[in-house]
Amino acid sequence: MDLEKALLRKVGEAVTKFKMIREGDRVAVGVSGGKDSVTLLEALLALQRRAPIQFSVCAFTIEQGKFLAPIAPYGQFLLDRGIEWHCFTDASSLRLIDDEPDHGCDLCSRFRRRAVYEHCKTLGANVIALGHTADDFCETLLRNAMFTGALSSLPAITYSKNKDFRLIRPLVFVPESMTTAYAQSLGCPVIPCGCSQKTGTVRRSLRDFMGELEQEHPNLKDSLLSAMGNVKHQRLLDSRYLDPDEGDETEVTSGPFPILSNA
Repeated sequence: MDLEKALLRKVGEAVTKFKMIREGDRVAVGVSGGKDSVTLLEALLALQRRAPIQFSVCAFTIEQGKFLAPIAPYGQFLLDRGIEWHCFTDASSLRLIDDEPDHGCDLCSRFRRRAVYEHCKTLGANVIALGHTADDFCETLLRNAMFTGALSSLPAITYSKNKDFRLIRPLVFVPESMTTAYAQSLGCPVIPCGCSQKTGTVRRSLRDFMGELEQEHPNLKDSLLSAMGNVKHQRLLDSRYLDPDEGDETEVTSGPFPILSNA
């Protein structure tokens, strides 16, 4: 299948399934200079031309002082193609780099989120589109389960705390291998962020781990994504979803001692 058609099919599936975009929306796409965000932007612009509803799309970048090269060439690439692009420098993030050079991802994310909300208001946007891919969803699921004790991942659609913005992740079904190939086909400049180059992190370890498993199990990400949409409450340990007075007729053999039905 043609790469663009495959991409649009997956993005269209996500947008439709989760009702991400609606009549009259103004969608602000967060672009970081990387392959994922430019793929998201291009996909939404293509859907905008074909969709039966009317919505507008613009792009924005938050400069936090962590790009490994100037972001201007990337922005010029968008502007040359007639795409509305805005770049905002977050002074608080720049001060953070000076004051706390060893700060972690969580603190940086809080600063970025505050800046995103602040500047998207000036753009008149009510929807913010983020470029997390299927890989990000799968890695987050594993990280939360293994290191935070929670069975959760990224939400495909959610809202800001004050309900000012709908936050959407239309690349939920799109693997990173597809965004890499698509960005290369566009010939756009890719401006990496220093954070993406870090080694020795949990994220890097999980990515390497999944990469090894995929050598023998190429459908691993599809299975994990399917699992996130196929929750078996009675097979988990959250007592909020368990009824101790109702037995399950299915025999469970995953543990050392089979749990037989009451039949």
